[in-house]
Amino acid sequence: MKRVLVIAVLVPVAAALAVTGLILGGSAQAAPARPAAMPSQTVVFDCPGQHALVRPGSFILTCADGNAYFAKLAWTSWTPGLASAKGTLVLNDCTPYCAAGHFHSYPAIVVLWGSKAVKGHPGERCYTKLTEILTGQRPRYYDAVHHKWVTAPVTQTFPLLTSGHGA
Repeated sequence: MKRVLVIAVLVPVAAALAVTGLILGGSAQAAPARPAAMPSQTVVFDCPGQHALVRPGSFILTCADGNAYFAKLAWTSWTPGLASAKGTLVLNDCTPYCAAGHFHSYPAIVVLWGSKAVKGHPGERCYTKLTEILTGQRPRYYDAVHHKWVTAPVTQTFPLLTSGHGA
């Protein structure tokens, strides 16, 4: 009697396990409910006419003259919503004028944020804002509006290009 009861219980359980593919080390694999979405890539643009960048080692802020850029960028994060890196802000002091000026380096953290679809590139998004955080000595510059020398703020945020076309 016990034997019949055990068989009566085990047969349906074994059949259910076989149907789900779980019997004796087999693996269950469900079919996807819908096709996989195209993987998204987040990029940044520095200058018009240039290709999109992912985790760049350097990033130009002033495309016309190259007198301000980030160098030695070491990315600690690169996600669809935010990217961050430690690096160096390199600025030309333009003294006595930019062509004869000297470049100075300042430790910085760079944060890229904001998101927008890149036109003509399905699945690609770009960061829309850059925040620089100066973590050490800060540059001084001449404020022509107030006619005096001032120290750059610790934090500044700038808009970014959202395509390689400058638009």
